[in-house]
Amino acid sequence: MSVPACTVVRVSSPAQSSGGTPPRTTAASVSATASGSAGASSADEPWPVRVVSTKIKQWIDRLGGVWVEGQITQLSRRPGTRTSFLTLRDPSADVSLQVTCSPRLLSESPVELVEGTRVVVWGKPTFYVGRGTFSLQVTEIRPVGIGELLARIERLKALLQAEGLFDPRLKRPLPFLPNRIGLITGRASAAERDVVSVSERRWPEVKFEIRNTAVQGAGAVAQIVEALRELDADPEIDVIIIARGGGSVEDLLPFSDEALCRAIASATTPVVSAIGHEPDSPVCDHVADVRAATPTDAAKRVVPDVVAERQLVRELRDRCVSALRTWVVREERLLEQLRTRPVLATPMVMVDQHREDIALHRERARRELSRALDVAGSEISHVRARLAALGPAATLARGYAVVQEVPADGPARVITSVAQATAGTEVRVRVTDGVFRATSRGSE
Repeated sequence: MSVPACTVVRVSSPAQSSGGTPPRTTAASVSATASGSAGASSADEPWPVRVVSTKIKQWIDRLGGVWVEGQITQLSRRPGTRTSFLTLRDPSADVSLQVTCSPRLLSESPVELVEGTRVVVWGKPTFYVGRGTFSLQVTEIRPVGIGELLARIERLKALLQAEGLFDPRLKRPLPFLPNRIGLITGRASAAERDVVSVSERRWPEVKFEIRNTAVQGAGAVAQIVEALRELDADPEIDVIIIARGGGSVEDLLPFSDEALCRAIASATTPVVSAIGHEPDSPVCDHVADVRAATPTDAAKRVVPDVVAERQLVRELRDRCVSALRTWVVREERLLEQLRTRPVLATPMVMVDQHREDIALHRERARRELSRALDVAGSEISHVRARLAALGPAATLARGYAVVQEVPADGPARVITSVAQATAGTEVRVRVTDGVFRATSRGSE
């Protein structure tokens, strides 16, 4: 079947598609758009229901065909009728669309169409005037195969990685002992039992805040995102675990949804992804702060083992005691070595040794001082002898005398010339053994 080319769109809620509340389409605007000739309605001149329905149908008929992707949530095959009814739901939002098609499209599909199948359909929006309902009349249905789903997942990985959502530097560390753990998982699931039982076995006082949501199929993404936002807003929640058991690629598709991945990246609380088993790797594993191989592994990563921690405390305490004892023994040995040294065993030896040195130096100083005194005494004797030989006393002893004039009004003066000793001059004469006075009679 040939169909005209058209843009592929994704069914989404108005808030997600436009970021706000979509503008209302009033009957007057529909009428003006559809016919452009009818006047506006009023309280005095209202439009009948048939007019409003007709104008709405005329406006919708002008929209043309569109490609739509979604997930089949309800499939009604009515034998003997010419129409089958489907409900197409957006996997990432709580938005659905009624679809009608020929039963031949369902029976001749190369892949069996069941509830949960991802499909891309070509259809024309239709408004049924009699019932006042809207639906998408589909003329072609293309199941989305596993290969296409995996290719889309890879494209989403490349997009998120380019935006930096996989950057290890953005990963937040897990708390050592969380006050309360948020758990998002299926109701009465094995993943919930594993996480809770393992956590309680490792730390009996652990506390959980559990949110049970759908973990596959239509509506799973919206419920998980809503639960994640609630737990992230709770200040008592220190870490959030998103857990699910293993499954097929189709079953794990909600955990590779872009909306969920971005919600995990924008959360302020550390998020642990525990989806499937070790081989499973949905996109949310790369965005989450910690990837756990299984739900049991997530419990082990988030909750410390009280037995192991107590054993570690005992080991650390024993190591501290051993290290302290070793240090004390080492210091005792050092003190013993210091005490056994000769200088401390017989401390007077060092004093005696210095006493002997002092006595030796004192004796040497005494000898040096005596020698110096003897030398000085000899020098003094020699100097005295030279002084005695050169002094006036020795000269006087040889018969010489010192004659001084004794004036009446002044000090005595040595007479060195006969001219100074005129007749009648009083003189004083010094000889070896004394002094006597005489009177000069003049020169001869």
